[in-house]
Amino acid sequence: SAGGLEALERFFAQVPDDTGAAFVVIQHLSPDFKSMMSEILARKTRLPIFSAEDGMVIEPNHIYLNTPRHDLRIQDGVIRLTPVEAGSQMPPHPINAFFESLAKHKGAQAISVVLSGTGTDGSSGSAAISAAGGLVMTQDVESSLFPSMPQNAAVQGPSDMVMARSEER
Repeated sequence: SAGGLEALERFFAQVPDDTGAAFVVIQHLSPDFKSMMSEILARKTRLPIFSAEDGMVIEPNHIYLNTPRHDLRIQDGVIRLTPVEAGSQMPPHPINAFFESLAKHKGAQAISVVLSGTGTDGSSGSAAISAAGGLVMTQDVESSLFPSMPQNAAVQGPSDMVMARSEER
């Protein structure tokens, strides 16, 4: 979301290559512009980066990116994409929808990370992950260019870990 690019770059610059975790990046994407997220993140990490495809198995130490005009959820370790018809609105909170599916299917193994952005997307999904016994991480509001998303998620989650801005390695 707003201001999230810098936060994502800093986040992935700090992630070790062998965490055993899979990462799914859900952006608020415009259907009219090509995302450069894969190329941008590739400058910061050696983890393999994939555009999400329906039926794709989630593997550890990989990054998956949502795609325009698709609602992304996880079910039994598999990505499920639902096309959004041209001219219709994207679901208003794609991050919440993904986190809620993650909480349902991964329970205590689920982790939400909410970085800089505007609005409340990510907050009810973080609450679902917290209720399932998972971990809720939010960016420190002082280091967020747009603090409302991490602030709302920290309140709803509640946040188990607040990530302060750190220097890139």
